[in-house]
Amino acid sequence: MSASAAGHEMTIRVRYCETDAMGIVHHGTYIDYFEMGRTELFRSHGGSYREFESRGLFFVVVSLECKYKLPAKYDDVLTLHTRQSRMTPAKLEHEYQITRGSDTIVTGKTVLACINQQGTVQRLSEELLFGDQRSEPEASADVS
Repeated sequence: MSASAAGHEMTIRVRYCETDAMGIVHHGTYIDYFEMGRTELFRSHGGSYREFESRGLFFVVVSLECKYKLPAKYDDVLTLHTRQSRMTPAKLEHEYQITRGSDTIVTGKTVLACINQQGTVQRLSEELLFGDQRSEPEASADVS
């Protein structure tokens, strides 16, 4: 999954439990959306976090940025755009944009490090990410 790999889009309908008392999406919910986007991007390229973790490898978030532009509200239909923007020997960087129609609601960025069960940073490679062979890419499911 190179940095030039195509991004991923998914649709999210805001659930009531994701909003605050004013009916606006709680600021922390966007972090969950970012994780959903990363997971589906990995899956769309044939990866599986379950298989990755079964090999004793884990991604940990080492940096997170979220810029709020406009509020989203209960029952809004949002589009989450996720792309891998950079891969270094030790880190993966992703960028996110959440839109409602043509309006940008939020933008964000995460930096992940790959560690083993002992917490030691592991060098990233296609083989490390996907194992001996990639699984068949699964169709992404919209969350509505």
